[in-house]
Amino acid sequence: MIYLDYQATTPLAPEAFEAMVPLLRDHFGNPHSTHRAGRQAAAQVELARDRIGAAMGLPPGQIIFTSGATEALNIAISGMAQGAPPGRRRIVTLATEHAAVRDTVLALEGRGFEPVLLPVRRDGLVDLDIARLAITPDTALVTAMLVNNEIGVIQPVDALCHLARAAGARFLCDAVQGFGRAALPQEADAVAISAHKIHGPKGVGALWLRNGLTLPPLLHGGGQEGGLRSGTLSPALCAGFGVAADLMQRRREADAHHVEELWQKALKLFEGWAVNGSLEQRYRGNVSLRRDGVDGARLLSDCRDIAFSLGSACASGSGRPSHVLQAIGLSDKEARGSVRIGFGRYTSVGELEDAAGAITQAAERQLHVANGAHET
Repeated sequence: MIYLDYQATTPLAPEAFEAMVPLLRDHFGNPHSTHRAGRQAAAQVELARDRIGAAMGLPPGQIIFTSGATEALNIAISGMAQGAPPGRRRIVTLATEHAAVRDTVLALEGRGFEPVLLPVRRDGLVDLDIARLAITPDTALVTAMLVNNEIGVIQPVDALCHLARAAGARFLCDAVQGFGRAALPQEADAVAISAHKIHGPKGVGALWLRNGLTLPPLLHGGGQEGGLRSGTLSPALCAGFGVAADLMQRRREADAHHVEELWQKALKLFEGWAVNGSLEQRYRGNVSLRRDGVDGARLLSDCRDIAFSLGSACASGSGRPSHVLQAIGLSDKEARGSVRIGFGRYTSVGELEDAAGAITQAAERQLHVANGAHET
């Protein structure tokens, strides 16, 4: 199988795997216990926390381990909404946000908040003039995704953060797809990341909180993670996350160069296909493509030895059209003809060439059959 779905998840780095094994097999103490086995496990958790903090490159703050980015985003959104002054009931986000943000923001309407979903342009980017009008003095929170998971565009999060601060609102960045691939907003109040998007293990994420920001807990229990997120941490998952973050930081330039080479190759291999989203303001490892007359779902079925997708893995089984593709103005037909190719560190040029050939041939067969039926 050729794996081209890096936005859904990335292959686990061998270095991360090797760091996890001893903590699963030998050093299995509960990191919240006070005996030696517990202290040994806790030391590995704190080492991972330090490594992740260094890789993020943000001002001093807390790093709270979570079960993943969805939990981190829910903690931040619900917590900052709950802690907002009485006069601030507006929550501003983008129409193209991941469901973990979008659905959480919309759910807050039932608690007396006013969700505002900002539209995006055809290139997938937010119009800052519209954002400026929407972010008013009664805004509690502005939240935006750094790199869109479906179409790869890089939003102007620094500008959105500045608008939020000018209005006295908090700013949360969903950096799940952007961590290590685009600059994190230095003035943000909170940033959410996930291990399995950077060649770490699934089942662990983190929420960075600016020093001085306190949130009410979403989960109650043993009071772990400073009382914000109760539950026993997995030292193995944390260690794998930490090593993956450290490796990402050290390989940042090499990985970016490799992805750029693959991006340029993909544009040539998929000549005749249109790219969804901005060609300039994007992460090059995400290639969202469409072709008139092609059915993306049939392409997936016809190319079973290639792992690629129609859009977000989290919504792939919903049967609903992509809200991201709808938000950038694609027709239902254009959305149906869209697929997402994702590559990265472990993708070879040869794999991309073979996959592109198979996908293009399958598309040509579809078009041939459709044209024949039309002529008949």
